Amino acid sequence: MHTANYLTKQKVLQRILFDESAEPKALSLSLLEHITNSFSDDKEIGCGGFARVYKGMLDNGTVAVKKLCDMLDMDEKKFSEEIRCLMKATHKNEVRFLGYCSDRQGEMVNCEGKLVLADVRQRLLCFEYLPKGSLDKHITGRLMSHVFGSSIHLFSV
Repeated sequence: MHTANYLTKQKVLQRILFDESAEPKALSLSLLEHITNSFSDDKEIGCGGFARVYKGMLDNGTVAVKKLCDMLDMDEKKFSEEIRCLMKATHKNEVRFLGYCSDRQGEMVNCEGKLVLADVRQRLLCFEYLPKGSLDKHITGRLMSHVFGSSIHLFSV
């Protein structure tokens, strides 16, 4: 990515991150690849059934980039609806949605011994980064230690 172009795109994302009144924007795949070091394993901070989450490093802040799995069967209409819902969800106790990326590229792949041009879709969502982890981890951790902490004494010999 050209340095000037990258810096401009990064500044847009940083402005959205620090200006709570800023609307989420379309983000380029090249920007999200750059800030996550090409979605490297050392930037991965979580994964689930349909996505992996990466830490994205900006010059002046950190974001979380959720990369939806290629196998997720979600058409463009459903993805657009998901983005609309995320853009409407604004509450002080919710993680802020900063932007999205829907990228489609042709890639030559081997299919039954023949090279064919296949559409490869990448869909990503960008959120503010929570340095202490997600709320569900804190709630689950406290609940489990509370429940099992007292139960351990009941079962110890």
